[in-house]
Amino acid sequence: MAKKRKKRKEIKRKLLHKYRLVILNESTFEEKISFKLSRLNVFVTGSLCIIGLIGLTTLLIAFTPLREYIPGYSSTKLKREATELTYKTDSLVRALNYTNKYLDNIRMVLKGDIENTEFNRDSLYEKFKLDPASVDLTPIREDSLLRVEVALEDKYNLFDTNSQSENLVLFTPVSGTISQGFNSEERHYAVDIVAKRDTPVKAVADGIVVFSEWTAETGYVIILEHDRGLLSVYKHNGSLSKTQGELVRSGEVIASIGNTGELTTGPHLHFEIWNNGAPVNPQDFIDFN
Repeated sequence: MAKKRKKRKEIKRKLLHKYRLVILNESTFEEKISFKLSRLNVFVTGSLCIIGLIGLTTLLIAFTPLREYIPGYSSTKLKREATELTYKTDSLVRALNYTNKYLDNIRMVLKGDIENTEFNRDSLYEKFKLDPASVDLTPIREDSLLRVEVALEDKYNLFDTNSQSENLVLFTPVSGTISQGFNSEERHYAVDIVAKRDTPVKAVADGIVVFSEWTAETGYVIILEHDRGLLSVYKHNGSLSKTQGELVRSGEVIASIGNTGELTTGPHLHFEIWNNGAPVNPQDFIDFN
């Protein structure tokens, strides 16, 4: 125990022993600066300096652009550009998926894979039927006053107003002989109109071109989207006059009669009309003679 205490005192004495650091002029030996030091002071001061340098270096690396010059650290600009490109790529992928789904639906229309779903109208209207005996048709005072007011307004009205909605009239795409009519049982959702080669094919109504390309089975195909959920399809054309995205007017030339595609037997127009996703008979709306 005595030896250990003696050893501890010796270590303490060495750590606290005072030294003087003197800086002299080499020529005149004049004392310029002197410091009183001990081993403990030197150790503590050196440790604090090392910790300060480490902290300062860490701050410089973390919050200044100097870290870009250190191997292993990437540029802030590159990170920002990579993040923006990631967002743009995600948006483009989403837009591409929507476009692919839209094109898949167009291909189904072109191939005739969409089945014609038949509805029983009587069953649809059954729940809206009312018993006339249960309805009280006796006019009320407010109704009588409103009728008198409207009658007076119409009596002195200088302008005639048309309250009836305008019916949709379809333009004849091409005149000719119908070689095959609409037949939903055989999945022939169109009429085939025979006409001379290069005869102009016209748009049945105002709309926008949603498809204008070549297909192996039906040749040159153009599809127009109109108001009220109407879609018109023109197949086996000899050439196309409009491209995808163009606006067309009713009666405007969009293609010409041809004999293109594998599923054709001569110059004719394969014409389809789709109403809200369901095929309808074009002869119910258009006279092709």
